[in-house]
Amino acid sequence: MKKWITVSGIAVFSIVLLVFLITMISTAARVYGQSSEEAAVKEDYSENRAKITVWGFAAAAFSTAIGSVGAGIAVAYVGSAALGAIGEKPELAARALIYVGLAEGIAIYGLIISIMILIKL
Repeated sequence: MKKWITVSGIAVFSIVLLVFLITMISTAARVYGQSSEEAAVKEDYSENRAKITVWGFAAAAFSTAIGSVGAGIAVAYVGSAALGAIGEKPELAARALIYVGLAEGIAIYGLIISIMILIKL
């Protein structure tokens, strides 16, 4: 079981890292890849503002990624313990689902922080 959790953790981390890199590259390409005509139209869009935007998108992606990975790890441990408890006492099913739902809430908190960051950009 621990080997499977380690392998799945590495897979999740790899996917999160890949999504983070793709987000960074696409954001940088969109901000820095403007033609001279587009740059002339957006004269007030300074280089400093472009860097702030890139780091803002990176922070939003990072907070969602970390929240999702944390929720996945929490659900793995809480879910396996909940199933063990339900196996011994079936009347604990409702309580076990509450704990699994609380573990899922971690991902929602990360998403809320990302939305708050994106609103400020």
